[in-house]
Amino acid sequence: MSQPTLFDSIVAGDIPSHKVAEGEHWYAFLDIYPRRKGHTLVVPKHGVQRLSDLSDDQRNALFEGVSVVQERLSEHFQTHDFTVCIHDGPLAGQEVPHVHVHVLPRTSDDGGGTLHTMWPQAPPMGGAVNHAPLASLASLLRGDTNGV
Repeated sequence: MSQPTLFDSIVAGDIPSHKVAEGEHWYAFLDIYPRRKGHTLVVPKHGVQRLSDLSDDQRNALFEGVSVVQERLSEHFQTHDFTVCIHDGPLAGQEVPHVHVHVLPRTSDDGGGTLHTMWPQAPPMGGAVNHAPLASLASLLRGDTNGV
């Protein structure tokens, strides 16, 4: 990226943050607009926009950071449940063009929802499943040349 992102500036220490944990290749800090208490962002120190732009080692290090953050949040919030979310690109809701993983501790009284609340117009779960279009799409994604 040509211009440093907000997260590049946070990692560099040019913008204050509230560090939760840090590794050689990642940095974790509290979100300043949290969806719930403890909402933490884990970012690679090497700023790229998309998860696929990270090397295997960078991606592994990033998820090591997510695991460390979960351990710390788990102890503090007395939970083992988390929403872990990545908005990978602007159409996915990414607001800062720098890969970041949201880690939110979940408790029974936190007021949060599920993935389904992001698409309230989607068909409800629990109904009949039409497997044919799913099988067709899966075949295309695998690159099968002889169909399903």
